[in-house]
Amino acid sequence: MSDLKLKAEDAEDLQVIAAYLQDAVVLVKDIAYLPGTRRLAMVANRFCWEDEMGAIPAGKTHRRARAGLHFDNVEKVRSRNIDQHRHEGVLNLLTIAFEEGDAPSGTLVLTFSGDGEIRIDVEALDAHLADMGGTWETPNLPSHDPDTDSES
Repeated sequence: MSDLKLKAEDAEDLQVIAAYLQDAVVLVKDIAYLPGTRRLAMVANRFCWEDEMGAIPAGKTHRRARAGLHFDNVEKVRSRNIDQHRHEGVLNLLTIAFEEGDAPSGTLVLTFSGDGEIRIDVEALDAHLADMGGTWETPNLPSHDPDTDSES
């Protein structure tokens, strides 16, 4: 079991969470905005980049972990190029950024491959990431095509 638990309260902290979640796979149905609690929550299968330090030997397997991410103090959520009705739709998270507004407010931007995006207006940045169990092997190492992916 992985014990990854991270909290972000500023843009610098968020960069660490974004690095751990780069290339996470998310189903559309696993993202929920809960306006009553002012929270956006999601579950993702993150790629364990922390296991990829140094040279990667040929034939090496890689690992993924199930992780929960939530943002508190949410005021508004918008999405672009994500079909909300395709519940089994698969999204590949490229990065998470924070665009500062009138401090401490701002907008979190989750960017997905295929030009998908979720923008989350927050009163203040408050993000939590935690692994939710063990890891499993995958033969696939994420890669980015520089001709089709602006986040390579």
